[in-house]
Amino acid sequence: MSTTTLRPRRALISVYDKTGLAPLAQALHGAGVELVSTGSTASVIADAGVPVTTVSDVTGFPEILDGRVKTLHPAVHGGILADRDVPDHARTLAEHGITPIDLVVSNLYPFAPTVADPGVSAADAIEMIDIGGPTMVRAAAKNHAHVAIVVDPSDYQAIVDQIGGDGIDAAMRRRLAAKAFTHTATYDAAIVTWFAGDDPMPATRVDAWHKVADLRYGENPHQQAAFYQPPSPRGLSAAPLLQGKALSYTNLLDADAAWRMATAFDEPCVAIIKHTNPTGIALAASVAEAYAPALAGDPVSAFGGIVGCNREVDGDTARQIIDVFTEVVVAPAFSAEARDVLAQRRNLRLLEVSVPDADRVQTQTVAGGLLVQRPDLGTDDPSGWQVVTRAHPTDEQRTALAFAWQACRHVKSNAIVLVQDRAIVGVGAGQMSRVDSVELAVRKAGDRAKGAVLASDAFFPFRDGPDAAIAAGISAVIQPGGSKRDDDTIAACDEAGIPMLTTGHRHFRH
Repeated sequence: MSTTTLRPRRALISVYDKTGLAPLAQALHGAGVELVSTGSTASVIADAGVPVTTVSDVTGFPEILDGRVKTLHPAVHGGILADRDVPDHARTLAEHGITPIDLVVSNLYPFAPTVADPGVSAADAIEMIDIGGPTMVRAAAKNHAHVAIVVDPSDYQAIVDQIGGDGIDAAMRRRLAAKAFTHTATYDAAIVTWFAGDDPMPATRVDAWHKVADLRYGENPHQQAAFYQPPSPRGLSAAPLLQGKALSYTNLLDADAAWRMATAFDEPCVAIIKHTNPTGIALAASVAEAYAPALAGDPVSAFGGIVGCNREVDGDTARQIIDVFTEVVVAPAFSAEARDVLAQRRNLRLLEVSVPDADRVQTQTVAGGLLVQRPDLGTDDPSGWQVVTRAHPTDEQRTALAFAWQACRHVKSNAIVLVQDRAIVGVGAGQMSRVDSVELAVRKAGDRAKGAVLASDAFFPFRDGPDAAIAAGISAVIQPGGSKRDDDTIAACDEAGIPMLTTGHRHFRH
């Protein structure tokens, strides 16, 4: 690769995003660079008072097919791709009257933002598939030994500065070439994803993610970490941080869990999270009313936790939050009063998250591979639940059981949730045996276990789990069923005179 600096004499500019275009054109013209351009880009340059040659004048051929073909011509790509160190290339350019192009400034049609609109037509999406742009970008990037390629307006000033100095150095050209190939790869990934449509597991996955930030570290200080977003940011990756310190790796994991839990319910909900498990979840007429019962779920473990709300955080909610050490609050909005109140805790992070589209897939890396599954979304239909005991639940118990069943799907397996009314009072999460999870949930609940209902994310393999819960005073059980020992667990409930419902499917969260 050439190590010399480059002083462009001719630049080809063709951009969809015209941010900073006029000042760039003026600066290049002032540095003695001849400008060649296309269509609306040429119009902006001309309107800025800068002389510009149209690509049609260079190729001797007009733009055709509504602009689909304008730069795809040897007079353009010969000028970009010629290797200046190869004498035969120079002779070929001279033979065909092709002038070298030393600088290409191009960015592409906005395909990803276009298809992010659920109402976009297939025809409109197809027209946003750029052909000439990626071809020019890739050509210039390939020949970065002799040509500079700029795809990002944020790089315009650096290019102008180097042209005004000793010239565009080789390190800059290589960096810009790498950025250009990333630009086209990301663009193609968005197109591939769109063509895949509803197929969440195509034969080949082509993903493109943009770095949002380098994080201080990962789960532990010796682990490097970063946060990435998709081409069309959504959810946490698109959420503004309204105040507080930068988010950490574990903050983001817990904030995601809090947001998913809170938004799983239609009614006003507060979820308080520690290590991606809920210390408490509660529903009420408002998030201000839901906060206290959510905190009461496990006030000791809530210390240093993450609060998720599915409604705007108002002043009343904010005044309750600042009484407990909290790392992050994630919500769709914060009132002005809430912002003023929460500002008293300078390090408290506030994340304002718009409701994201449901993820099509969940991914998890394993050694040398990637696991992909459809997410466990939506709510279950209670009409399909079966009462398998002699006792039937009351209306109040049914309401509590429905809430408990929805809540337990967000708890790490083996998951046991104890609920009073519409608030969690005890959680057993991540234990290696289900009876251990029951005993943990009962211990967390204490006296509140009496009269509570219990949800289990998967069936009971033995009756020891229900027996432990019954001994603590629980009043009803909901679980998937399907164990070959279901008769034993049903008998345990019948002996205690409490109802058991089976749902027919489980909600493991591994």
